[in-house]
Amino acid sequence: MSAAARSTILTAGAIAVLFAAPAAAEWRPSKPIEFVATAGPGGGTDNLARTVQSIIVKYKLTDQPVVVVNKGGGSGAEGYTYAKASAGDPYRVIFGTSNAWQQPMVSRVAFKHTDLTPIAAMAQDEFLLWVKQDAPYKSVGEYLKAAAAKPGEFKMGGAQSKDTDEVLTRMIEKAANVKLTYIPFKSGAETAVQLAGGHIDSHVNNPNESLGQWRGGTQRPLCAFSPQRLPKGPNVTATQGWHDIPTCVESGLNIPQFQQPRTVWLPGKVTADQLAFYVDLMRKVQNTPEWKEYIERTSQTDTFLTGAEFEKFMNEDIEHVRKIAAEQGWLVN
Repeated sequence: MSAAARSTILTAGAIAVLFAAPAAAEWRPSKPIEFVATAGPGGGTDNLARTVQSIIVKYKLTDQPVVVVNKGGGSGAEGYTYAKASAGDPYRVIFGTSNAWQQPMVSRVAFKHTDLTPIAAMAQDEFLLWVKQDAPYKSVGEYLKAAAAKPGEFKMGGAQSKDTDEVLTRMIEKAANVKLTYIPFKSGAETAVQLAGGHIDSHVNNPNESLGQWRGGTQRPLCAFSPQRLPKGPNVTATQGWHDIPTCVESGLNIPQFQQPRTVWLPGKVTADQLAFYVDLMRKVQNTPEWKEYIERTSQTDTFLTGAEFEKFMNEDIEHVRKIAAEQGWLVN
């Protein structure tokens, strides 16, 4: 038997043992589970929810059906408000990002992140600066020079308003001394369509949100907001993969790192054993080959923060975002 075959059998065996082991929680769902994506179809949040759903179904991690619904209205506030109104209901699992704690800082929404029960942060999404495939600027320097020549005329698209994409846009403005007009859309997927159609000049989508457009030749990334180049993997186009994209610092844009956590929540007032069931469920998902393939394909950073670690991360990010929001005059409290 080849080493590769033995490795496959061992991997499959390890997964079987993991899934067969009894979870720490005694509670089990007894009716269908609803996964709520706080963004429109096709975006990173929606893709995460559907990836987790497909893994759960494939490995029969619960004997209850799991359905994904999109509630992305109000820059995701619809989904979080829905969760708040579902207090005590362990059959609604909310998929989001850092907007769970960012939105209440900058918008008068009907929820706070403390109305929710955090399950885990499962991945960190990277960000890239994207332009149309046929754009005249082939580098970050050329893009910024063109933007500086027309203050306020360059349109930067992004998912949602006063959220992660707009925060990064304002950081670009400050670092490069340019003025951009930010235009919010419902999701990264919609933003990518707008760039392909020439309705905006650029966006800062995650790799996952513009993978198809780069492969299809409608847009291309100029740089990645990462301290090092993204990991090597299979080529996306005939000649390039994520690792071939220079970092933004390499390219002369001094923003060393910008990431967004992919987060999972329950409504408030659930029990400890209900929370434990979902923490255990997400850990099982993360230990599958399908999850590893998803992380590699979307060029995300695999992580798993729960409990005190997740709370610490949130508190630190809240302080960082609060400073930028204060500079922009966004704070509502």
